Amino acid sequence: MKGLIDYAGLFPPARLDMAKTVELFAKHRASTHSYALARLILPASRLSEFARCAEPLLPDVSSVVVPTGASGATAVAGVTVPPAAMLNGRADAPPEPWTLSVLIDGPLDQSLAAIDEFNRSHYKNHHYSAVVDTVEVKVATPEAIDYALDSLPEELAPFFEVPQAADLRAFATALAGTGAAAKIRTGGVTAELFPTAEQVVDFLMAMNTVDVPFKATAGLHHPFRRTAPLTYEAGSAQCAMHGFVNLFLCAAMIRTLEIDRATAVHLMLEHQPESIKLADDGVSWRGLMLTTDEIAEAREEFAICFGCCSFDDPIDDLRKLTIL
Repeated sequence: MKGLIDYAGLFPPARLDMAKTVELFAKHRASTHSYALARLILPASRLSEFARCAEPLLPDVSSVVVPTGASGATAVAGVTVPPAAMLNGRADAPPEPWTLSVLIDGPLDQSLAAIDEFNRSHYKNHHYSAVVDTVEVKVATPEAIDYALDSLPEELAPFFEVPQAADLRAFATALAGTGAAAKIRTGGVTAELFPTAEQVVDFLMAMNTVDVPFKATAGLHHPFRRTAPLTYEAGSAQCAMHGFVNLFLCAAMIRTLEIDRATAVHLMLEHQPESIKLADDGVSWRGLMLTTDEIAEAREEFAICFGCCSFDDPIDDLRKLTIL
């Protein structure tokens, strides 16, 4: 679960306003299960609005004292940052910045200029209060990936959302060896936005073949496959939704155990939570086993995260199942 969920409260079906989204992100960062929270997702066109709403809640880096001759510095969004600040004569970790993943929702050059300005304005005393370190780009063709990569600064990690009915081999080939990642849309507010289990598996296998990591977005509110309402409105239509445990376990087993397509589809369609056994040393499903180390490697190198408009829904479901 570490860093598994990107919070997307601005987007449907939640559709919260910016002030509420920022408030909830701050709340989730301070919660018991904050380890599962990764980035806040917002469009590039709303960065200024975010800055206004978030200013009172962002970490205060104005008083951080940077030691002279600090060693072990690391690069964050292209800027060298010392590993710790000296406060009151002792080494303390600086406040963790809010990390943002920005959707490119306009001309690429304008969005990148807005991101650059945002990062510069939130950098003081060698530390960020908030930083955009990831961008997400919808592409219609493999050639669009090449164009975007030529323009993107190397300090921004890109995820490219491929079309649901795409020639996955062509997109995977375009991404291979670039250091960029793929993105799959796994649902939405209407049933036709949900890809089939076979389409999800084909995406996972195509990206794994060329060692391209991925993230997922939408429709993954629940740990295991189930039929659930599409929105929060009373009387909402329902459909079968993919489970995020199914998805990330399937990705890890494809990567580590090289399970075949039929087995992977079976796992994506698994709707019985009791078939998946979680233990301190790993997880098993119908005779297949992954160790904790194998899961960690798959999460770090391949199955990165998923975006969800609710942080509470996934966590609450896991609590009800007594997993958390």
